Amino acid sequence: MPLQAPLIAKQINYEVGAKSILSDISLSVEQGEVLGVLGPNGAGKTSLLKILSGQLSCLGEIHWQHKALQEYGDMERAQQIAVVNQINEYVFSLNLEQIVRMGLLPHSSLISKGRPEDKQRIHEAMNKVGLADRAKQTFSSLSGGEQQRGLIARALVQKAKLIVLDEPVNHLDVFYQHQVLQLLTSLAQDLNVTVIMSLHDVNLAAHYCDKICLLDQGKLVSKGSPEEVLTPSLLTEVFRLPCVISQGLGGESFHVNFYPPASLVSDHSL
Repeated sequence: MPLQAPLIAKQINYEVGAKSILSDISLSVEQGEVLGVLGPNGAGKTSLLKILSGQLSCLGEIHWQHKALQEYGDMERAQQIAVVNQINEYVFSLNLEQIVRMGLLPHSSLISKGRPEDKQRIHEAMNKVGLADRAKQTFSSLSGGEQQRGLIARALVQKAKLIVLDEPVNHLDVFYQHQVLQLLTSLAQDLNVTVIMSLHDVNLAAHYCDKICLLDQGKLVSKGSPEEVLTPSLLTEVFRLPCVISQGLGGESFHVNFYPPASLVSDHSL
């Protein structure tokens, strides 16, 4: 495991009661890397994201920027790590600018009121995600893709070098899925931001992630490039469905095709 990696997790174990949720997980993530966390429901994806972002305590070691994560205070950690969870209804009555302004909180004891440098930072973040013209719109009036981009703008105002997202394209249509994921990859490339996100769609992960972390029943099955991890044998083992890998459009990428088990195909009563 490279010592220079800004995020290093060693032998992570997490239990709820007597139930093991994560077992002996070790991984590292490079600066500016996009890591996709994949696995079936109940594999431990959300728990792992919460542990890597400091929201949950666990047995094991986690270091961010060569410092143990538990040594960070809440405000100091928030200056380094931004968490983009699925949208909560309580923010819907606020406008976009107010949502993005929340990113200033880790850097001041009171909500900043009108400092020119803060206004500039908010405007630049909204412009970066293509929403500068939506500043005064209520959050509820924005499309799902615009809402996610707004939350990412808040993370930019937060000046976080690590952004952790739990299902950032969940419930979005295909256009907005690609829009949000393209934005995240551009942030990683242009601003050297590290991105860790859980995804359900294997093919989106293959297209947009530099590395894949494949979980099953709380264990790390494989971590590596999409080509290394997304193999028919591993995917069939983890998702319990037969699959084949085909060449993507233009021959530049591959595509995973899952098929229902033969028992379902032959059951005409369904």
